[in-house]
Amino acid sequence: MHRHTYVEKKTMGTEDGRFDPLLLNIAQQCQGIDGLLEVFLSFLRRKTDFYTGATASKVEETILAAVRKQMGMAERTQQEELRTREAEEARREERMRMAKLKGKANQKAKDSNAVTMDAATSSHTSQTNVVELGADGSFDVASTAATKEPKEEKPKLDADGEEEKEEAPPGNGGATDRYIWTQQLAEVTINVPVPVGTRSRDLSVDIGKKRLRVALKGGPTLVEGELYKPIKVDDSFWTLEDGREVVISLQKENGMEWWKCAIAGDPEIDTSKVSPENSKLSDLDAETRQTVEKMMFDQRQKQMGLPTSDEQKKREMLEKFMKQHPEMDFSGATIK
Repeated sequence: MHRHTYVEKKTMGTEDGRFDPLLLNIAQQCQGIDGLLEVFLSFLRRKTDFYTGATASKVEETILAAVRKQMGMAERTQQEELRTREAEEARREERMRMAKLKGKANQKAKDSNAVTMDAATSSHTSQTNVVELGADGSFDVASTAATKEPKEEKPKLDADGEEEKEEAPPGNGGATDRYIWTQQLAEVTINVPVPVGTRSRDLSVDIGKKRLRVALKGGPTLVEGELYKPIKVDDSFWTLEDGREVVISLQKENGMEWWKCAIAGDPEIDTSKVSPENSKLSDLDAETRQTVEKMMFDQRQKQMGLPTSDEQKKREMLEKFMKQHPEMDFSGATIK
């Protein structure tokens, strides 16, 4: 006889889940679907007239109708989940495709620039053979150096007359054959594809201060290496999305620095091209906000030729010390 197993699933929002905690507790104690059904049918026999108040065919018809209804709902839910997974997989593949195209385009541009520079250098230093014809019909081949200077390439300008800038890396991150990574100023997100149907208990994810490892239990290691910079381990976490992708959220220890790569040794991006997210001071945590406000204040003070916050503190300390020691001569004292 086929034995049904108990697997906890999320309840759809449109279903009545009032008794879920009670039924889950019973299911866990019964150690399977068979035991749960036995308890429920036994309850109907002992506490109701379900079996004696109708014919056997009516009892079977009632049970089968309820089973068919739930099977139909389960099939629809499974189809919806499948469509969601397929859509997410399509979006993930599109992100990877665009990241690879971006990488190829950048490499092609670099190769093209290298060829152009080599050609210009070659034309500048190479010599040209010139045939000189005499009045008597004799000729001689003379060698003269080409003097044509290579044209200086002017930067491309946009519609406003300003120099065009290279596009920012997608998501301010990049892609490798193992993962895709994006970042904000205070956070790095790493997306690692896993075999479809993977469960959380199938994974081994270790997040350290400067190291990351993602592996399948009893299987291959998917990502492993030293992180580009230290992180806040207690504020970092990972989740499994749709049984096909591990999403790792890493909180940077230095929330005011852009990373060049996620894992040390992997291809780096140009952090001067990143596009900072629009944020307000009110969106920042207290420590970061205080640091930013101090930097902004010091910058304004320098522009106006006034002392910075650190210089003000030193001045206040000196003035306080002068008051406490009036007998001392501070006429030649300077603040450094």
